[in-house]
Amino acid sequence: MNIELLGLVLMFLITLALAVPLGKYIAKVYGQEKTFLDFIFNPLEKLFFRLAGIDQNSGWTWKQNMLALLAINFVWFLLGMFVLMNQGWLPLNPDNNPGQSADLAFNTTISFMVNCNLQHYSGESGLSYLGQMYLMFLQFVSAATGMAAVAHVFVAFRKKTTDKLGNFFVFFIKSITRILMPISLIVGIILLLNGAPMTFNGKDSITTMEGKFIEVSTGPVAAFVPIKHVGTNGGGFFGTNSAHPFENLNYITNMTEMVAQMLIPFALVFAFGYFIKRRKLSWTIFAVMSIGFLSLMAMNVAFENAGNPALQEMGANISLGNMEGKEIRFGSSASAYWSVATTVISTGSVNSMHDSYMPLSGMNMLLAMMINCFYGGVGVGILNYLIFIILAVFISGLMVGRTPEFLGKKIEAKEMKIAMIIALFHPFLILAGTALTAYMPQYGTETLNNPGFHGFSEMLYEFTSASANNGSGFEGLGDNTPWWNISTGIVLALSRFLPIIGPVAIAGFLAHKKYIPESAGTLKTDTPTFGLMTLMIILLIAALAFFPALTLGPIAEYLTALKN
Repeated sequence: MNIELLGLVLMFLITLALAVPLGKYIAKVYGQEKTFLDFIFNPLEKLFFRLAGIDQNSGWTWKQNMLALLAINFVWFLLGMFVLMNQGWLPLNPDNNPGQSADLAFNTTISFMVNCNLQHYSGESGLSYLGQMYLMFLQFVSAATGMAAVAHVFVAFRKKTTDKLGNFFVFFIKSITRILMPISLIVGIILLLNGAPMTFNGKDSITTMEGKFIEVSTGPVAAFVPIKHVGTNGGGFFGTNSAHPFENLNYITNMTEMVAQMLIPFALVFAFGYFIKRRKLSWTIFAVMSIGFLSLMAMNVAFENAGNPALQEMGANISLGNMEGKEIRFGSSASAYWSVATTVISTGSVNSMHDSYMPLSGMNMLLAMMINCFYGGVGVGILNYLIFIILAVFISGLMVGRTPEFLGKKIEAKEMKIAMIIALFHPFLILAGTALTAYMPQYGTETLNNPGFHGFSEMLYEFTSASANNGSGFEGLGDNTPWWNISTGIVLALSRFLPIIGPVAIAGFLAHKKYIPESAGTLKTDTPTFGLMTLMIILLIAALAFFPALTLGPIAEYLTALKN
């Protein structure tokens, strides 16, 4: 095993080793049990609750919690539109960056509000420091929103019968103070020690070794980047995201940022098991997710290490693999690992340009977002996976002739209808958006820098990234237009809130039902057999929904290159 592959194994194992105890800690936080950080956060949270008039011991129904979630997000949207459209005259703008247009501000605000961070602008020229800081605020609250939502599901399956799923604002605040902030602080210190900028000054003027005079953008980078990864947000302070040497300085920071973005998605799976006292179930879920992730990752590492055969035929040296669009300080292996990790967990940050990957590597990145439940973003990954558990339980129940049950609650028509709507809504948004754009060349094909099959992949990738709340892009697309800003903005909002409301609604309905103790005939959901069943359903739905579109894009591009 070469040193690059060893680095990939080490990153995965470090994340797993940290995630198990973190999951236990998160379960205690949401269960309002004692933790070792209580002496710091108890007084702080009591102050927040007193000022906001929140009773942390009161419980709300799932409808009340979802109403609170939507209301506070609408306030953040309005504030974001004001800041981004008026940043030209607002403070903390030493480089005099202008305000954004209404359609771009609409897209940017929604994108960061829904934990997607799809960026149709370049950070160093498109935002003031005030704009960057407001987006950093949204990165905290969007991550906490997803985590608070999944906490409601935890409560629903922990209690035998209840209609109270906790308080959204309590889970929201605890997610920020006790989980996101401490981890972000540790990551920020590591970045600072490795030389990441942390300043409110304007551009630095330097003279290069060639004697040329240039201006280099800086800013509060060390504060922005940690929550970008810890909260699986992904929005870059600079246009090139984590390929920029100020955001990602060396292999140590690359490993730190990789572990940071995968840590909480891993941990929440284990937190679920600790919270409902079914650790075997959490390991079953984690195993299914890991099989999906590792399969996609291994293929991308192999494809990128093999290099571009067209260059080899021209006599070029491809011993380093496909290095087009990649940083030499990371190499093809670590870049390929990142490309799948960031699309599987919906972070969307990049340390290389996805548009330059081999066709089948691009297909795997698309698949990771299309499936959208292998780990997933903070909170929403578990919610998406719950939909497939419901489908697997229902189908398995039909196969053995028993009423479907999950954790002592019967799965009936209402839950199945919601699960099917949510499962089909994701491909509908992706395929409808891509088809509509391709049908109108003035909005679609004329904004492409690449013709043919790769151009179709760019359009498909943009809507897939928006619907999966990912934010990465193929970047061969002229996406800062009213059409792309508004269409993807609408997809962003719909694909964020409906897949949150749906699973929480299912959990609320199940929590209200009478608890049925397990018997000899109860379908076990914490076994390898059920895990395999869930995986097969995930892959079947993805194949039926997306294979035709993938055939028109990356698969056709690969076969064309193979023929030539």
